[in-house]
Amino acid sequence: MSLSDEQRQRYARHLALPEIGEAGQEKLLGSKVLVIGAGGLGSPAAFYLAAAGIGTIGIMDGDTVDLSNLQRQILHTTNSVGQRKTDSARERIAALDPAITVECHPFRLSEDNAPEILKGYDFIIDATDSFSSKHRICRACHAAMKPWSHAGISDFHGQTMTIIPGKTACFHCLFDENEMTTDEAPRGPLGALPGVIGSIQAIEAIKCLLGIGDLLTDALLTFDALAMNFRKVTVRRDAGCGICG
Repeated sequence: MSLSDEQRQRYARHLALPEIGEAGQEKLLGSKVLVIGAGGLGSPAAFYLAAAGIGTIGIMDGDTVDLSNLQRQILHTTNSVGQRKTDSARERIAALDPAITVECHPFRLSEDNAPEILKGYDFIIDATDSFSSKHRICRACHAAMKPWSHAGISDFHGQTMTIIPGKTACFHCLFDENEMTTDEAPRGPLGALPGVIGSIQAIEAIKCLLGIGDLLTDALLTFDALAMNFRKVTVRRDAGCGICG
């Protein structure tokens, strides 16, 4: 695939980066990323992936847009209220770049549909808001051997890490499913908070696809918006982990 004149202009700032260049941009255009959750985290992640020229973006979400979502979910607008989030996301991405292919999955990830869906993507982004969903994604990505980014947010705090199945610590190593309490409704969050964390997820996806930089593996990055403090905590694989041990 060679870049068109329009693409060279659109991605000029990427082409100026030695770590990306024309070959890297062509690789991004040929890549496929699945964003599970089109809410607070999924909105900035998907939007920046589209802006970066990820050729195919899958959007998975079974919900519709609610007015209360608009405080943080920038993929959607007032006119989107009542619309499926997947359809709203596709329209928003098409307005940014109609050349991007958006694959809509208007349902939740399950043990039954995960193998077929995940095999079509190169990188997975967990933008869900429940521990049960995150553990489901962890199991599915490990089974499919797909690299993925975990993230979570609540009130003024966020966290994220990148997992390479079979090589790095996984979500279950840190958060044992058997020790998790029942999912509770998330508090907040501050509207701009998912923009910070979701953008980091997009960066990690791009780095992984291009094989550049140091990924956020074997480490949990936490962010406190009130204190404006980032903290990177080293983590290790758990030999007794029920998923990757």
